[in-house]
Amino acid sequence: MTDAVVTLEQQVREALEDVRPALQMDGGDVELIAVDGGVVTVRLLGACGGCPMATMTLVGFVEERLKQRVPEVRQVVSV
Repeated sequence: MTDAVVTLEQQVREALEDVRPALQMDGGDVELIAVDGGVVTVRLLGACGGCPMATMTLVGFVEERLKQRVPEVRQVVSV
């Protein structure tokens, strides 16, 4: 019997796959570190890692897209 339940982490991973191409177009990327309740921890990579606009990208783009796709997400933080 196949379990059709999709975990919160799986939903977050799928949502990140949707935002990844936009980040990669600017030489960046995102790595999922952890999902703890509604808090998603990521690491911005490449050009996004050292960019002065990284906070805006994280909150204004990554977090908003994740919240749209996965309503359980309350916050996205970067390490």
